[in-house]
Amino acid sequence: MNKLLLVSLLSAIIVFAQQGERKAAPKAHVLTVAEFDQLFAKPDQILIIDVRRPDEISSMGGFPVYLNIQAKDLAKSLAWIPRDRTIVTVSNHAGRGSAAADVLTMAGFKVAGAIGAMTYEEQGGKNVVRIVPPASGGAKKE
Repeated sequence: MNKLLLVSLLSAIIVFAQQGERKAAPKAHVLTVAEFDQLFAKPDQILIIDVRRPDEISSMGGFPVYLNIQAKDLAKSLAWIPRDRTIVTVSNHAGRGSAAADVLTMAGFKVAGAIGAMTYEEQGGKNVVRIVPPASGGAKKE
């Protein structure tokens, strides 16, 4: 009987510990193509923060004007992010972007939501730009 009680107690402790380790699912709104296009039509009122690595942006495309702060560096970069614009966060499919939007919202920034650059393009969005490096150096927009 004591062994059964001990095993049950240990099982309950493990389950509670695992639940405590889980991160909360992002709560940020994932923008539709139409919502993003409406925000993007007023570039002086928004700030796009792309949280992807530079190699992801160059290989998969991004938006023409953005601030690149990788997701892992966002929390320590809050002091120099402008607060006078509505923020849209970007990742490939809005996963990291949503998590970043939550961080920014909790820090008091005005955040419209997150969008995935690849998802946006797959759903017919037209604002994605790819940077193609020419053979002789430098970069040009495609």
